[in-house]
Amino acid sequence: MLETKIVPRFNADSAYAYIAQQVAFGPRVPNSVAHQRCGDYLTGLLRKYGALVNEQCDVVDAFDGTRLNMRNIIGSFQPEDRKRVLLCAHWDCRPWADNDPDERNHHTPVDGANDGASGVGVLLEVARQIQLLQPEIGIDIIFFDVEDYGVPQFMPEIDSEGSWCLGSQYWARTPHVPGYNARFGILLDMVGGKDATFYKEGFSEEYASAIIDKVWNKAHTAGFGKYFPKQLGGYVTDDHLPVNRIARIPCIDIIPMMVDCKLSSFGDTWHTINDNMQHIDRNTLQAVGQTVLEVIYNEK
Repeated sequence: MLETKIVPRFNADSAYAYIAQQVAFGPRVPNSVAHQRCGDYLTGLLRKYGALVNEQCDVVDAFDGTRLNMRNIIGSFQPEDRKRVLLCAHWDCRPWADNDPDERNHHTPVDGANDGASGVGVLLEVARQIQLLQPEIGIDIIFFDVEDYGVPQFMPEIDSEGSWCLGSQYWARTPHVPGYNARFGILLDMVGGKDATFYKEGFSEEYASAIIDKVWNKAHTAGFGKYFPKQLGGYVTDDHLPVNRIARIPCIDIIPMMVDCKLSSFGDTWHTINDNMQHIDRNTLQAVGQTVLEVIYNEK
């Protein structure tokens, strides 16, 4: 007889509130007051929900030589358990709305409601659920910093290779626990947009196809198939690449591919001043959050 696993019910209203609180601090651009205050908020919540919190604070160099105060935030549940799964998102904001249709906005920082805060909000709700009912494995939640400080579109003459994902590059080379390992990782990026569709991202399929299948199958079983088409999408440079290539942990990226959007396949709010709370959808948060819970509570 098959054992029935108890899986908590994801609360999209709770995740939405976590996103709104992050946005309320203002754009979380490294070196800003909003960045410092939001980081304190995130560490405080992880501790409140019972996680052992580690922080990686250092100074990293941006593509233009700017010295950025980086702060990776790691919350570990049951840190003594060697059976582990990694969940991650980036929490910093884009300093430039360089994909905005109005060029006058290109040097304006974005609110980052979807691009950054949505993944963090979902994982904070996951952390709250873990406090109430611990899964049969250890969980590490990592909020990577300095993901979104890559070369802006108005500076095409500069090589952008390696300018993105500085926080995850740092962690992959120097993890919070020496010799850290996990069965697999799931990265959440821009998981709150209206009518989002999450195709199977190319590098995820290349490095972690079995994990892609695991997650997408859980999404379909849970009734969220319209959000997770079982089709390949494009290749995206994101925080899962250092996790795969440097840390050697199979990691997938749940990231939207919007075929009907005009400004970007990531959605029409991506890297624009319209990436705000008006465009966050609880139904999308529910689909992604419940899928993540279905995955981690069925691991043993």
